[in-house]
Amino acid sequence: MRRLFSLAASCLASLAAVSAADAPAVTKVACVGDSITQGAGTKGKGMAYPDQLQALLGDKYKVGNFGVSGRTLLKKGDFPYTKEKRYQDALQFAPNVVVIMLGTNDTKPQNWKHEADFEADYKDLVKSFQKLSTKPKVFVCRPVPVPGTGNYGINEANVQKEIPRIDALAKELGCEVIDMHAALATHPEMLPDRVHPNNEGAAEMAKAAAKAIAGK
Repeated sequence: MRRLFSLAASCLASLAAVSAADAPAVTKVACVGDSITQGAGTKGKGMAYPDQLQALLGDKYKVGNFGVSGRTLLKKGDFPYTKEKRYQDALQFAPNVVVIMLGTNDTKPQNWKHEADFEADYKDLVKSFQKLSTKPKVFVCRPVPVPGTGNYGINEANVQKEIPRIDALAKELGCEVIDMHAALATHPEMLPDRVHPNNEGAAEMAKAAAKAIAGK
């Protein structure tokens, strides 16, 4: 009987060791996006929303900022994100979690004329991460609001057209949605240039992402 108990305990210990070996020591989070992800609009080191997200998630996570200013989701946009080295860097990061927030620059008139491609291009981007060997959990974000008349050609009218499309493709592809729009909808003062969140706005975005990723 003792030998049986000893054998069972040994098997359980082995299974626990295998399980521990399979689990990543650190969960890697890739933040994909444009200037809002990169940190334009914030002041001081470590104030971009991915940096503040890192602080909220703690040392069991490693957050990578792969934002590139001015980039579009649309492949026919003026500056497509998928043509950037940072996109390849995000793939090679081998993330366990991906947070995609693109679409703001796509609202510009010269880009939105290709709106018919929005869903297909977004799906291609999501699938490129879902195909990774790490099988990451992908979150797609509703873009932040654009107060008033907007700026740089960026406008709220087209953001509102993007949101239901993002929700629909998320459902189709098994992604979760982070509502960055709601996070800042009642805080236009946190978007002083009517596009880019300031430090406080980035903090609200980080809170929304942290809650979605880790329930924090």
